[in-house]
Amino acid sequence: MTPEGSLLAAEGLHKSYGATPALDGVEFSIHPGEVVAVMGPSGSGKSTLLHCLAGIISPDAGTVRYGPHTLTGLSDAQRSALRRTDFGFVFQFGQLVPELTALENVALPLRLNGAKRKEAERQAREWLERLEVESVHDRRPGEISGGQGQRIAVARALVTRPRVVFADEPTGALDSLNGERVLNLLTDAARESNAAVVLVTHEARVAAYSDREIVVRDGKVKDMPAGLI
Repeated sequence: MTPEGSLLAAEGLHKSYGATPALDGVEFSIHPGEVVAVMGPSGSGKSTLLHCLAGIISPDAGTVRYGPHTLTGLSDAQRSALRRTDFGFVFQFGQLVPELTALENVALPLRLNGAKRKEAERQAREWLERLEVESVHDRRPGEISGGQGQRIAVARALVTRPRVVFADEPTGALDSLNGERVLNLLTDAARESNAAVVLVTHEARVAAYSDREIVVRDGKVKDMPAGLI
């Protein structure tokens, strides 16, 4: 575990793009089963923070620790391996593979990790049922609604039973009703499996599903209890 029993922690993160600082000494931590909303206006640095926490990009300075691992000290291949096994991702537009069916999309992470097709699809079907989209298991992304597609994306993120789920504006392309359904399913499933969720958003209604809120502004963060923004 990282300091104070946290699962994932960042210390003194700095990241700049040219002369523009995106992160300026950021501190962050999250515990197993906790949902933390990372809020802030567009360009505030919240997506950069998520990408550093997930090991997608490296900070210019500072450290990211995940359990016994120091992400900032791992090779690209080692970080990629962690993202396949321990981390799950949900993006604003789902980013499903258009040529694959819903079942094949959800099974894909397991197949990439070496699982046999039959076993991968068995687990994928269980998650499609849990996310209430099993009825469209044989349809491709172009044949389903946006809300269904995003629930399939959540199933794909959770099928490997990750310890951390990174959700970047997961309801940004959905209407409020579908957005609420996706958030309920995502946070309930993650908490049941004791996974931590880093939820990037600029909407207070989305942040309301979290246990704690981090506000990012001008590359700095402020930590406050959920519901007080």
